[in-house]
Amino acid sequence: MLSHVNRRNQPTMVNVGRKRVTRRTAHARAVVVLPGNLGARLAAGDIATKKGPLLQTAILAGIMAAKRTSELIPLCHPLPLDDCRVEIELAPAGREAVIHCRVATHARTGVEMEALTGASVAALTLYDMAKAVSHGIVIRDVRLLEKTGGKHLFRAAR
Repeated sequence: MLSHVNRRNQPTMVNVGRKRVTRRTAHARAVVVLPGNLGARLAAGDIATKKGPLLQTAILAGIMAAKRTSELIPLCHPLPLDDCRVEIELAPAGREAVIHCRVATHARTGVEMEALTGASVAALTLYDMAKAVSHGIVIRDVRLLEKTGGKHLFRAAR
């Protein structure tokens, strides 16, 4: 049975009131494929657009999104984040930007949705800001790499 569906198959918020507060972490990744010379331009130095510096703006957007995940995903619990870090690595050939979002909290429920949301919104922000150069940008491989805390630990095969 899915955790967010009750016996009558209706959506429901999971009651976490009896769970212990523990340190919980999550690490998610998104890959942005950069067509043409976009990757080379980013590698040469951050592209400044009319909306601001591309990489720094995407990092801030990812952090802001992680903090507001419960407002975006209906059944997520609002969580106070102890830490949220978004990093963007440009692949050596300049064809991809790899976004990592790492989140931590002390709570009764995990932060994997916050990490996934942060990575996703950072990727979408890269797309939004760079689409003037190319609409051929592709966002792929948004996935959870690791979660700790609670009953179930998770580490993706790499």
